[in-house]
This record gives sequence, C-alpha cells and structure tokens, in this order.
Amino acid sequence: MNQLHALRHSALRNLRGANALAAPLLVIAILALMVLPMPPWLLDTFFTLNIASSLIVMMVAAYMIRPLDFASFPSVLLLTTLMRLSLNVASSRVVLMEGHTGAGAAGAVIEAFGHFLIGGNFAVGLIVFMIIVVINFIVITKGAERMAEVSARFTLDAMPGKQMAVDADLNAGVIDEKEARRRRAEVGEEANFFGSMDGASKFVRGDAIAGILILVINIVGGLAVGMLQHGLSASQAADSYILLAVGDALVAQIPALLISVAAAMVISRVGRESDVGHQIVQQVFSSPRVLALTAAILGLLGMIPGMPHLVFLTIACLIGYAAYAASRKPVADANVAIAPAPPGDVDASWNDLQPVDLLGLELGYRLIALVDKNRNGDLLSRIKAVRRKFAQEVGFLPPAVHVRDNLDLKPGAYRITLRGVVVGEGEAFPGMYMAINPGGITTPLIGTSTRDPAFDLPAQWIEERQKEIAQMAGYTVVDASTVLATHLSHVVQTHAAKLLSRTETQQLVDYIGQHVPKLIEEVVPKLVSIATLQKVLQLLLEESVHIRDMRTIVECLAENAGATDAAELVRHVRIALAPAIVQQIYGPVAELDVMAIEPNLERLLIQALTNPQGPALDPGVADMLVNHAGSLAQQQEEQGLPACLLVPDAIRPTMARLLRRKAPRLHVLAHSEIPENQTIRIGPVIRGATT
Repeated sequence: MNQLHALRHSALRNLRGANALAAPLLVIAILALMVLPMPPWLLDTFFTLNIASSLIVMMVAAYMIRPLDFASFPSVLLLTTLMRLSLNVASSRVVLMEGHTGAGAAGAVIEAFGHFLIGGNFAVGLIVFMIIVVINFIVITKGAERMAEVSARFTLDAMPGKQMAVDADLNAGVIDEKEARRRRAEVGEEANFFGSMDGASKFVRGDAIAGILILVINIVGGLAVGMLQHGLSASQAADSYILLAVGDALVAQIPALLISVAAAMVISRVGRESDVGHQIVQQVFSSPRVLALTAAILGLLGMIPGMPHLVFLTIACLIGYAAYAASRKPVADANVAIAPAPPGDVDASWNDLQPVDLLGLELGYRLIALVDKNRNGDLLSRIKAVRRKFAQEVGFLPPAVHVRDNLDLKPGAYRITLRGVVVGEGEAFPGMYMAINPGGITTPLIGTSTRDPAFDLPAQWIEERQKEIAQMAGYTVVDASTVLATHLSHVVQTHAAKLLSRTETQQLVDYIGQHVPKLIEEVVPKLVSIATLQKVLQLLLEESVHIRDMRTIVECLAENAGATDAAELVRHVRIALAPAIVQQIYGPVAELDVMAIEPNLERLLIQALTNPQGPALDPGVADMLVNHAGSLAQQQEEQGLPACLLVPDAIRPTMARLLRRKAPRLHVLAHSEIPENQTIRIGPVIRGATT
C-alpha cells in the first residue's frame, strides 16, 4: 500500500512537471516553425492542430460561467496568435519554394482550402478572404477591442467600491476573514484580467492586419518567383502561386475568426449563473408572447404572393409551437403556504401556548425569497455567519434566530425581536442594492432615498444597472440580504447582555470546563454561583467588553470571591482584563488619546456620586455633562479616533451608565484600567458651565 501511494505521488509530481514545461516547449516549437523548413505533411499536422485549438478555445469561452473561469485567456490568445503567424511564415516558405510544382506543394490542407472551399478560382478566393477579414477586423475585433477598453476602465474604477463592500460584509459578520481574503483576491484578479484583455485584444487586431499583409506579400512574391526564377507565364504563375497564397490565408483566417469570437464572448460575458448558451435560450426563447408575435409576422409574410411560402410558413409553425410549449411551462408559485386553521371544536391545550423567541426575525412576504434556497436565497447562511462571528469576537454563542413570515408587515418590511419585543425594523427590496454613503460623496444616484438601518447613514436603494456607477463613486453597495444580516449583527452586538441568559451562561461554563476542568470545578458554583457569574458577564457586556478570556475572568472571581456585590466583582474583573479592553478600543498602540473631565467638575462629580448622604447630582449639571460628552465623542469619531473618557475609579460605573444613552459608543475607562506599558494623551476636556 505504501509503495502504491509513493508511485501515485511520483506520478502526480511528474504530471505537474510536464504541465510546467508545456508553455516553454510550445513557444520553442512555435519559434522552430519560423526558422526550420517543414515538409508538407508536418504543415498539415500543425494546421489541423491550429484549427482544433481554436475550436477548443471557443468552446471553453462558450461554456464558462464567469470571465475568471478562463483567466488564462490572454496568455492563450498570445500563444495561438504566435502559432498562426509562425505557420504563415512556414507555409509561405514552402509556397514560394515549391509553388511551381502544383497546388499540392504546400500540403493537403492548403490544397483543400484552395480547391474545395473556393472551387480553384483564386478571384473567388480573394473575395471570400476579404469578406472574412472585414467580418473579423471591422466587426468582431473592433467591437471586442472597444469592450475590452471599457471593461478594463470600469473594472479598475470599481475596485475601491468592491473592496469596501467586502470590508462591509466582513464587519457585519456575513463572511469570515478567509472568505474576505478570497474575495479581495478575486477583485484584484478580475481587474488584472480585464487589464490584460485590454492589451491582448491588440493581438487579435494585429493578427488580422498581418493576415492581409502576408497575403499581399505572398501574391507579389509568388508571381515574381514563378515568372523570374521558374520561367512561368503570368497566368500559370497566378494559377499556382495566387491559389496557394489564398488557400494559405484562408487556412489562417478561419482559426483567427474563431479566436476573435472567443475573445468577444469572454469580454461580453454578463451574469454568473449559467453559460452563454443556456443564458441565450433562457432569455431569448422563454417569452411566449415574443415567440407568438414573431410566428404571426412570419406567417403573414409567408402569405404574400411571390414569397417562398413553404419556408416562411414552416418556420412560423415551428416558432408558434415553441411559443405554445413555453406558455405551458409551470410557473413557480411565489405565494407563501398558509397552514389550514384548526377545527373550531378542538379544545385548547398546552400545545397552543407558544414560547416567546429569545431572538426572532419576522419577514414580509416579499422577503421570503431571501430564505428560499430554491430561489438562491442566502439569508439563512448569512445569519449563521453572523452568529459564528459574534461567538468568535464576543465570547459566547448567541441563541438561534427564529425566522418566520409575518403577513401583517408590509411586503418588504422586517422586524428583529428580542424576547418578543421589537428592537429593530427596516425595509429591504430583493433584487435591488443599497448604496450607503460613508460620508462626503456628492455623486447623485437614481433611486429611493433611505437610511442604513444599522448605522443610520444616508443611503439609496438602486437598481442593479447602477451598481457599478455607485461603486466607482465610492458608495458601499450591498444587496438586500446583506442589509438584513448587517442590521441583525448590529442588534446582536448592541443587546449582547440581554442575550446571555442563564442557559447560555451554563453552556459557556460547560464549554470552558472542557478545557480547564479543575478551575471551573473549584470556582463555579462553589465560590461563585451561576447567577452571580451571569450578572458579572452581563455587566461587562453592557459596556461592550468581550468575554472571550473566560479563564482570566474566572480566576479573578476566585481571588475576589469574598465580595458579594456584582458591581465590585466587575471592577476587579475589568482591571484584570485591562490590556484586552484597551486593545479592543484602541488596537495595538503605545499612546492612548483620551477625553478627560475638567478638575473642578471632576471633584463635584466625585462628591455627588460617591457620598450616599451627600447631595445628588443636579439635573442641569447632568444634562450639560451628557450633551457635552456626546458632542466631544462625535468629534473624536469624525477625526478617526476612539471616543474614550478617562475618569477616577470611584465614579467610573456611574458615569458609564449616565453617558450610555446619549453616547452609546463612548467608552469610559478608570485610571486603574490603563496598562502600565501604555501612556495617555489628554485630548478634549469636558468643562463645567462656569468654567
């Protein structure tokens, strides 16, 4: 068995080595065609291989799903063009040297093209060749070149918007880091591909021009060689050399035409769900009304006197039958099946009591398609990704999301519920895209103005044809499923403390117990009960502190198990988690930009908030403090800095609760929570009314 595996690995290595040598050997063989004389039978072989390779390339282009499926096409285009030009050089050498001996001097392929396709008449051959060149050069090549230029420009301009869309999906938890890297690489590969196609399209154009010049050179050179070297008359030289030159040109132009068509098909490819043939059949021949009208018009034309009645009426009947067959295809019912109502005479039971969903998502009937896999709905997979990303970042697995339809909602509306209470709602439109303005973009779009439901940014619902324009302008463009998933991710992050029920806490303890069983056995529930642990974790989550480091949390609770107040335990845990909390806010930096409170106001707050018998905080002062802190936090965020307020330890919990409503993204840190290896830099200062 080991020997069999070794032989298999050896064969795979040899195959990879052969594949790596394929391109260099092919280039060497192509260059040899230009330099070395070739016998007619070998020319026939290469001409046949040239036609076969062109057919293969065109078939691959026809059956690909997206342009990147044929990412090697620019290189293939270069090699096939070089191969055709090398064959032209080799065949021209044979035609000029042996053309006086007859039509078979350059091989059977050129002779067949010279006799069978054009009937041995070089005048007809010249006309046919020029028509093919006009079709290839003026129509196909020119159009493909223009499409390549436009596609390359649009693709490069749209790169920033596509990268921002990938970052938005990553931040929303729709995709993980691995998928984000793959998508970023795909965006870069797409830009490189269309940039290469822009240059490679010049190969096709140059090949068409070279075909015309080579034909003229072969005709002039053949007449000169035949008449001056071999003593042939003008008519004899024309019959031999011009016929061979035209046959040689046609042999090269047919593969060139196939490659040009393949290039145009690759560049003009739109859509990623099916190949070109299936797309054309589905979009052109799927409408019974169009087919029926076409059949009726053909039938009327066929009845006009003098028209070929049989042909027109036969084709009209065939198209009419296609229209009838298309109209008989079953149409998928888009309505939502509603369960029949139970009989009225059935007595009530405990089964009629439906438990309240801890986390729910209600959809209007038009959004049902987003969760239907038969209609390419991917919302369920996105919701799974949201839960996975939340668990990886925050530190516990949130409850499953119960998705159900709600016919009381508007068709495109949705609701996010927490314990039966609506905590988020919005509206989405399947098939359309939301273009979110991250700030500072003034380019107008045609669409419906709205607000991003997750972060309340200005946005517009646009149609797919404006997607590229919006991305080039700098908008973050996302589809309806991403809008829902991002909103759900934001709601889950915001209400993390409420999602940590007793059940999730016990599951978290059981999971941590698998990795550090002795620690959990000694602390929970001997020193710290499940209820106390849950309360501590909830207080941490209320201030957006991640609880991934459960080992440190449990160890800290064990050291301070004598404290009975959960708030006091949280204070000790926050100090233990200080490096992680600071890194979560600032990232790996050495200097921390913080907001501070003016000293006089700080002393007033300490007196009012720490002395149980002292005066409470004046409502006017509290209102001024909250408003000023909220405006300064917004200024910090606009400058790209974290909004973080540094306060004394004694008032940190109270200040955090006081500022949470007005500035939910403002972090409040105590002096003891600043790690020793990091320094602080005081920025904006909250001042009192009299200061």
